[in-house]
Amino acid sequence: MKDTDAVHITPYTKPAAGWDALKHVAISLRQERVAPGNLKALLAQNQPDGFDCPGCAWPDRNHASTFAFCENGAKAVAAEATSRRAGPELFASHTVTQLLEQSDYALEQHGRLTEPMVYDAASDRYVPISWDDACALVGRHLRALPDPDQAAFYTSGRASNEAAFLYQLMARLYGTNNFPDCSNLCHEATSRGLPATVGIGKGTVTLADFELADTILIFGQNPATNHPRMLGELRDCARRGGSIVSINPLRERGLQRFMDPQSALEMATLGSTRLAGLFVQPTLGGDFALIKAVAKRVVEHDDAAQAAGRPAVIDHAFIAEHCSGFDAFRDDLRAENWQLLVAESGVARAQIEALTDIFIHGQRIIATWGMGLTQHKHSVAAIRMLSNLMMLRGQIGKPGAGLCPVRGHSNVQGDRTVGIEEKPTAAFLDRLGQVYGFAPPRAHGHDVVATIAAMRRGEVKVFIALGGNFAAATPDTPLTFAALRQCTLTVQVATKLNRSHLVIGREALLLPTLGRTEIDLQHGVAQGVTVEDSMSMVHISYGRNAPASPQLRSEVAIVAGMAEATVGSSLVDWRAYAADYARIRDDIEKVFDDFYDYNARVAQPGGFHLTVASRERVWKTASGKASFLVAPLPLDTPLHRARARHGERLMVLMSTRSHDQYNTTIYGMDDRYRGVYGTRKVVFANAEDIAMLGFADGELVDLIGAWDDGVGRRADGFRLVAYDIPRGCLGAYYPETNALVPLASTADGAGTPTSKSVPVLLQRSEVKA
Repeated sequence: MKDTDAVHITPYTKPAAGWDALKHVAISLRQERVAPGNLKALLAQNQPDGFDCPGCAWPDRNHASTFAFCENGAKAVAAEATSRRAGPELFASHTVTQLLEQSDYALEQHGRLTEPMVYDAASDRYVPISWDDACALVGRHLRALPDPDQAAFYTSGRASNEAAFLYQLMARLYGTNNFPDCSNLCHEATSRGLPATVGIGKGTVTLADFELADTILIFGQNPATNHPRMLGELRDCARRGGSIVSINPLRERGLQRFMDPQSALEMATLGSTRLAGLFVQPTLGGDFALIKAVAKRVVEHDDAAQAAGRPAVIDHAFIAEHCSGFDAFRDDLRAENWQLLVAESGVARAQIEALTDIFIHGQRIIATWGMGLTQHKHSVAAIRMLSNLMMLRGQIGKPGAGLCPVRGHSNVQGDRTVGIEEKPTAAFLDRLGQVYGFAPPRAHGHDVVATIAAMRRGEVKVFIALGGNFAAATPDTPLTFAALRQCTLTVQVATKLNRSHLVIGREALLLPTLGRTEIDLQHGVAQGVTVEDSMSMVHISYGRNAPASPQLRSEVAIVAGMAEATVGSSLVDWRAYAADYARIRDDIEKVFDDFYDYNARVAQPGGFHLTVASRERVWKTASGKASFLVAPLPLDTPLHRARARHGERLMVLMSTRSHDQYNTTIYGMDDRYRGVYGTRKVVFANAEDIAMLGFADGELVDLIGAWDDGVGRRADGFRLVAYDIPRGCLGAYYPETNALVPLASTADGAGTPTSKSVPVLLQRSEVKA
């Protein structure tokens, strides 16, 4: 659907996926004008000899399947395989200022970038530049900085292991650990929370565990939109009698019923499978209280069982052998106030009981979560509490059970694994220095929020982005834009035009790269790149389509070119790396023990699994055991203080994706499963709140930030949509509402922006419909 199509709100009553998904795949392919030859690439998506989906990080179960892709994966491929081109002609006919006025959707529709461009301030236009001159410009700027920490190196989750490893090597040879990356914006609370409980910041399950699970708890996640292939696993669990619970303020249509496009019977008969049997809708920010309430109820059930001589509910044998801190944790739960838990969670006691009953009857339980759990002030504590809950019943490190953070972009976890980390361990730096013969910088660097703050202070002057859409993905949009514009140089490596390419420093480069779907020939030999999915499987990817332009370079080649121009080749033969990616993998295994025999193992169908110690019940914590951690119920947060100032008129906003969106990439203007068509400027609200505030369903309102720092924040002209969401809560899309997220509002212990708990007020809009 185009920007100009009519706006309407029509509730969606069909199952997720099914014929509608196939229909919209066809629409997307037609809209992007994908050439017939490039359509064949879909059959190679997520296949052993094909390419990894450029979208989400959900793993692949059945490599023998003819169609190993979902609707949004097909849209991601269509976006790369489009026949549209954003070449020099586009930039000759549009100034940067003019392009900046276009919508995110319109920018996406210009198509693939075709050659390197440099910003010309006199004309306010991008103009062509040679690759050699572009790399030389980067080198001159970086070498001219008096302190390497005045540069920041951002990484998108689409960067391959090979490109990310070279990128971090380049920056550390240069002398900084400033690695803001997309993990900081999404699952950083997972990466920082889990090591203290189970010893490593990764999930403990593989896809095979989903085939055994009898209970799946889904926290703050919308699989039908964000990782649709997960629905197949949920369908199988439901059909064998398993219990699925959705724990999310929004009652998502995609978790109600699912029509599997790979099931000939369901497609032919218009059948479907019921997925979630219970929907629990905590208030925004209430997850911690809810999880703690369930843990308290488990302890109460166990106390009653032991007093009556019945079998224990808690797995005391697991706790005795594998855990520390249990007695203090149990005592804290016993003392916790039920009235406060119910009030803070926003979930009725009866529903907490229902959720607890499912949990204590499950024998093989998987807890999954997305950004609905990670983008709150107390998200680290919430994830640790979830780990505590699973430990109570020994549901970590056994077949069919465990912790499953579901990452977003396809290699966001892999990038962190190979060194994109602003807080590197001493052991990693020691090993890197030994392999390459230099002394890596030791001081911790900047994450995303700290990078923006440093740019605002003038302390970061050069910003390089290996993919992504930094300006649109980050919080406090006007402040972030102003920070980027203070840089002396901004560099963007990208496949298509986006907002970040137009929010630029005094000098700017736009460097076009090959997409995941495209053949990467180096000296006549096709190169493969590797990625790590959400469940620690590493597999190799080979593109199938011809490059969109002969001037495109791979991410590896671009990083190698910048590195050679910046740090030289005395310690690293960058050109040799760019000529043969197997050499990069050979050296990755020298730095990381888990990547032993990297090239041989990744050549096997499906790749290999990186060891996750906690899956094997090996606990890399200070005590050598899984640790129960006590955390008090937070009762004095920015949300509490905002409510005290504004009373019942205070609303809490969560930002979310639409169905026609992946991260900040906007494929269209619809959100089919939520019944929104032709617009993105909507705000979902409880019908009782709409009435209480004196508005009407469908009325236009402005969202006014209620953060107490004196900064005016607003997003104007949003259509109210009555929706099944708890009282006091709102939902709206990002990046349109990122301007409302304060830069200073981050998760304790993680730095993740609190995009799911933003205090706002509503006022009647002066914007005309």
